[in-house]
Amino acid sequence: MNQEILARMQTEVGASARQIAAVEKLLSEGSTVPFIARYRKEAHGNLDEVAIGKIQERLAYYGELESRKETILKSISEQGKLTEDLEKAIAGCWQKAALEDLYQPYKPKRRTRAQIAKEKGFEPLAEAIWNGVAADVKGAAEEDLQFARDIVSERIADMANVRGFVRNLFSTKSTVKSTVASPKPETPTKFEQYYDFSEPIATIPSHRYLAIRRGQKEGVLWVKLEVDKDRALDGIMELVCAEAPKAAAAPACREQLLASAEDAYKRLLAPSCEVDASVDKKMAADRSAVDVFAENLRHLLLAPPLGEKAVLAIDPGIRTGCKVAMMDQTGKYLGKTVIFPQQKPDESAKAIAMIVNKYRPAAVAVGNGTAGRETEAFVRQTLKRLSAQHPEIPEPMVVQVSESGASVYSASEVARKEFPDLDLTVRGAISIGRRLQDPLAELVKIDPKAIGVGQYQHDVHQPLLGQKLDEVVESCVNAVGVELNTASAQLLERVSGIGSSLAKAIVEWRNENGKFSSREDLKKVKGLGDKAFEQCAGFLRIRGGANPLDASAVHPERYGLVGRMADDMGVSVGELVGNKLLASKIDVRKYITSDVGEPTLKDIVAELTKPGRDPRKAFEPPKFREDVTKIEDLKEGMKLEGVVTNVTAFGAFVDIGVHQDGLVHLSELSDTFVTDPKSVVKAGDRLAVTVVGIDLARNRIALSAKSKPLVGAARAEMQSSPRRGERRPERRTSFAPASGSGFNCNPFANL
Repeated sequence: MNQEILARMQTEVGASARQIAAVEKLLSEGSTVPFIARYRKEAHGNLDEVAIGKIQERLAYYGELESRKETILKSISEQGKLTEDLEKAIAGCWQKAALEDLYQPYKPKRRTRAQIAKEKGFEPLAEAIWNGVAADVKGAAEEDLQFARDIVSERIADMANVRGFVRNLFSTKSTVKSTVASPKPETPTKFEQYYDFSEPIATIPSHRYLAIRRGQKEGVLWVKLEVDKDRALDGIMELVCAEAPKAAAAPACREQLLASAEDAYKRLLAPSCEVDASVDKKMAADRSAVDVFAENLRHLLLAPPLGEKAVLAIDPGIRTGCKVAMMDQTGKYLGKTVIFPQQKPDESAKAIAMIVNKYRPAAVAVGNGTAGRETEAFVRQTLKRLSAQHPEIPEPMVVQVSESGASVYSASEVARKEFPDLDLTVRGAISIGRRLQDPLAELVKIDPKAIGVGQYQHDVHQPLLGQKLDEVVESCVNAVGVELNTASAQLLERVSGIGSSLAKAIVEWRNENGKFSSREDLKKVKGLGDKAFEQCAGFLRIRGGANPLDASAVHPERYGLVGRMADDMGVSVGELVGNKLLASKIDVRKYITSDVGEPTLKDIVAELTKPGRDPRKAFEPPKFREDVTKIEDLKEGMKLEGVVTNVTAFGAFVDIGVHQDGLVHLSELSDTFVTDPKSVVKAGDRLAVTVVGIDLARNRIALSAKSKPLVGAARAEMQSSPRRGERRPERRTSFAPASGSGFNCNPFANL
């Protein structure tokens, strides 16, 4: 690796040169990030997945940069214009934008005004201006000077330091300004707060910038970046005069130089640099939004599973009825029916009672869509009556489950292959039930973007979003581990070292040969070679196999080591696995070698203590108030318990069981000052909230997680008062303050 790149990466990722080199080597050998993080800790010094992923990202960046340098050097060399100084400048450039600035004068250009002027023979006059030959300039006609200025303007615009200065000005010192487009919309829009809005680009939060960009995309807003033109021209002239000191010293030439600089700025620099700055800001906002989405997705995928328990699932409906599906403890579909709780309550109650009596489900999963709370209430009443009449029948818990993405799964090719003979509405009910049993195993079948935990997910750069979400899914799947004999192909393909084709091959082998009896059986699968086995084996589980270690996260390459540990203790491997007392007596220092260090040994001991441990928390059903089922049931000051469904840069959305999530603005998340909502809550958290605002017209709910939130008149008075030391503006806007402000703003802003 280039030593300069290595030195820069040490600062960027906070890792040593040895760690970076080790990760690079492992990646080049085909190892995945989860495998490197879990099973090669000694090689890279116990870095976590985040650090390894960042090293991977920076390696890719510098790889692309070096490749671009080679292309640029070749192009300039072929033009016969490559000098030693230019070659050194390109070699020492470490930012893509700066590299393109160096290449700007040598890029093939379309026919420009400067080229036309050169063809007309005005290059000598342009050189006279640049070199301060005042006599030639004074004697030239204005029309001739205009042609010469076109050449000088392009020369100024092609100066790398000038272009870099102007781009930096737009990127750091400009103001984002939005105005309402013409004609002004006749009806209210969600972008009204941005009809006359401005904020420095350096401080505008990513979510606000994305909202403005969305308004621009929808044709509601006009958006531009404004900079101080005089400041820009002063900076340009300072750089140009340093390059052309003789021209700066001759008044006649300096006048032409200034006119050329103004033209270069207005025509060649400002438009392109504004676009560059806008794109850079958009990408930064995209990365921030993608990080929020990824964090929410991680918590959703790692939500506590109900586990291997039979579930009765109901997809609520009114006109077409509620689709009911029964799954056994492994998620196997057993049967279906349709009930009409509103139209035929007695008949529907009888159907529920018969299913519960026959299959004895541990839980009833009810989708949270239309009529979800009403269906949930009906099921609870039915189960209470059944329990009173037949106390010998265990009463199952009733749990409301998010339907986000269920319709996407129902109509997908995956669902059609799983249940070719079932209607898509029944497939949706099955998905709801399986989500309760194991959220991770079911949600991997759905495009992560369809799960609905993102912020401006349709506005961000889709390849960036897709890559990040795929990384999160892969990380979660490998963190939990996968049961080899029951996992779907969609789940298996997310395992380290296993792609789509190998996942299908594994399922086909299983269908043809029966269950895998050991991890070694994986090598019998066509196409699964030694490298793939190395990468995936530790993340796959086989419960009830001949070797108890196959049910753990101990990698097969360490089975011999565990055997030595068992021999040293005078027990069998089977007696050691799962025995907390015996495992606690292992002295890991005794087994340290050149390739197995303390981090790996501690992981092995932890697995022996609790083999195949699930990192997810224990399942706890949400507790919604039974008397609150729709937004009309809410009252200001009402205290509720909800489930956090989405965390954004400006707050958290909470499901309180009324079909519409409420917003807890970041200023209402805690009694203490909050700058980052993720530091207080995460998706899936249970949260006690108070209703502080209800907007029935726009179907919006404002919530507070404070212990003593302001409600009603007190809240209205606080919102109408200016902050201390702040003069009340003539026109009040409702946009949220910059991220980190503790000011209680309009609770519905930014939606």
